[in-house]
Amino acid sequence: MILDMFSLKGKVAIVTGSNTGLGQGISKAFVEAGAKVLGVSRSPSDDTLKMLGEENFSYITADLSSLDPIDTIINTAVEKYGRLDILVNNAGIIKREDSIDFSVENWDVVMNTNCRTLFFLSQAAAKQFMKQKSGGKIIAIASMLSYQGGIRVPSYTASKSAVKGITMTMANEWAKYGINVNAIAPGYMATNNTQALRSDADRSAAILERIPAGRWGTPDDLMGAAVFLASSASDYVNGFTLAVDGGWLAR
Repeated sequence: MILDMFSLKGKVAIVTGSNTGLGQGISKAFVEAGAKVLGVSRSPSDDTLKMLGEENFSYITADLSSLDPIDTIINTAVEKYGRLDILVNNAGIIKREDSIDFSVENWDVVMNTNCRTLFFLSQAAAKQFMKQKSGGKIIAIASMLSYQGGIRVPSYTASKSAVKGITMTMANEWAKYGINVNAIAPGYMATNNTQALRSDADRSAAILERIPAGRWGTPDDLMGAAVFLASSASDYVNGFTLAVDGGWLAR
């Protein structure tokens, strides 16, 4: 049956940034599809744990601006659940500052979290998949700024453009091992990262005017795309960045 292809029953997933927003929504989607989820976040994912229950979800805290936690993340998932099948690189940060004044600190912390750690965590997950000889799914969270320049967010734009590119690179090299690497580019979502934009009446109105769907997205809007890319329904999808944007890029 076709719906069976979307099941994640028996699968184990790591979802970074699981404490809130998109990561929390993706964790919820995976559990509802049958997976066990290890969440990773800088702040405790207690709300997500309460929502999903200890049988289905556990978490560790880690600072993903550094590569130091990577081995612990992979090892914890395997030790707790016996294997690893899915990695979602959702954790990310944004720093807003005029490009003419943009600091090295704001550049480095964003690039380290959004790009450097994302790549090396993906590499570690791929090595685990290869060790298991099981194939696997890696999903990165890209952005509308993987396609556009944005305003006052040069390091974020650079990092998300890189996410789209390295998604294709990893897919090219790892597809032969049964590893699918893809990305989701959310549109303008009602999350912590967009709070400043949503609080600015003029910017919010300008953004909403361009979105054909006429509203900000929510974490629930990503659930179907995430399950699709994590499941066997997407076994022949490689290196693609799927926009979930209410039609933003179509304008």
